[in-house]
Amino acid sequence: MDTNTLFLWLLILPFAGAIITYLIGRTAVIRKIKANPARWLALVVFLITDYLFTLLAGRFLAAGPIDLVFGAVALQFDGLSLVLGGSALLLGTLASLFSIDYIAGEVGEEKFYAMMISMVAAIVGLSCANDLFNLWVWFEAMAITSYMLVAFYSSQPGSLEAGVKYLVQSATGSILVLLGIALVFMVTGETNLDTILMTTSGGSMVLLAAGALFIVGFGVKAALVPMHTWLPDAHSQAPSGVSALLSGIVIEAGLMAMLRAVGALAHVSLSWGIILLIFGAVNMTLGNLMALRQSQVKRLLAFSSLSHVGYMLIGFGVAIQFQILDGAAGGFFHLFTHSLMKGLSFLAAGALLYALYITNQKHGPLMIEDLNGASRKYPMVALAFSVAVLGLGGLPPLAGFMSKWQIFVAGFETQNIWIMVLVVYAGLNSVLSLGYYAPMVNRIYRLEPSAAVTGGKEIGFLIQIPLVILTSAIVAFGLWPAAVSFVTTPAAAALLKAFGG
Repeated sequence: MDTNTLFLWLLILPFAGAIITYLIGRTAVIRKIKANPARWLALVVFLITDYLFTLLAGRFLAAGPIDLVFGAVALQFDGLSLVLGGSALLLGTLASLFSIDYIAGEVGEEKFYAMMISMVAAIVGLSCANDLFNLWVWFEAMAITSYMLVAFYSSQPGSLEAGVKYLVQSATGSILVLLGIALVFMVTGETNLDTILMTTSGGSMVLLAAGALFIVGFGVKAALVPMHTWLPDAHSQAPSGVSALLSGIVIEAGLMAMLRAVGALAHVSLSWGIILLIFGAVNMTLGNLMALRQSQVKRLLAFSSLSHVGYMLIGFGVAIQFQILDGAAGGFFHLFTHSLMKGLSFLAAGALLYALYITNQKHGPLMIEDLNGASRKYPMVALAFSVAVLGLGGLPPLAGFMSKWQIFVAGFETQNIWIMVLVVYAGLNSVLSLGYYAPMVNRIYRLEPSAAVTGGKEIGFLIQIPLVILTSAIVAFGLWPAAVSFVTTPAAAALLKAFGG
């Protein structure tokens, strides 16, 4: 198969698979087939898409960026596509496997899997977009499908409320992005990112306004403070597999879209890197302070995502402002490790939620006190959750420590006193985060089992497989961080190129 055809199949096949999954699943519902085949069809679609992505990634690593152009629509598989698309498909596949037991028997099971496939496919498409309008279309596709997943439990008022809040804020962000695209097109007559970068220069207030609109519009999905208010409700009300994707990859997709769009305006202002650093500092601080106040596990994990976006922004800001490749590589390494760790933490929390509540026909939130003594009855889940949150806290030798360390080292490479102060501040924030991660681990291992744990049911094998895979990956990449460099280095080079470096 030639490269262009392979590229097209990567983008088209998952959407076709989503439609087939829905139709077959819906037919099974009409015929009252108890075990809906949609759950297994979704996994097959993910695995085939993984295979196509691996083939295209191999060709990219061997020969460089792969371009596909249809008139004004420009697609490019580059280092950014590699890290974001790869993370999305990995986590999507595991979330699909996790959901087979978790979602079994729920009303609308076939819709759930069709939307999950479509959302991940939209993220893969977004990662390859090389023109502004195409970027917006993929962004919208991701927003619409993720909204439907957030509001999946339609019989629960909290789920509908979270879905509406998410939809309204996402729509507002999308309108701002579209307005920014209109301003850029008005000035340049172009939507191609490479062409805009080559033809723009400093001094245009209209283009600066467009850049601000991109930051705010895409920043809604990237959970930049103060555009983050949809996040805790959406994460806590969505099914746990969806929560893992929202925090582990949808936020990062919004961040990537913002970087691509703002990168095209790199010559308009010399301060984009500084802006990212400021947002990074604010996100770290507010994320940690809000997480410390939470009593629900999934809301705590949602707020902690704000702080981890902050670490990524510091890496990217250092790279863009000072042209330091290691900063971008560290930022992308943390993007990847955060996808693994936050995905695992939500899936492990979801496994406990499933055992303690869902199997007992309840849909209540998982409270922090429910974790008490969980290791005695659910040792595998307890270990997975502990590895995930301690990795998020930056404890060695887990992957989260290594990715944060790479960002901090890049900050000191600048030899800029303010950046070094910011790095120290980031390190203190990482220590502060242990103030809400460590007590959960303490509850799991040192306290007597809670009433919820005592009355909990068994956790199925299919739910535990993704936990084992992600736990192993977090430990492995912490011990051997160089194993990820073949992904992070091309991504870092692509980011600097996108900003004219």
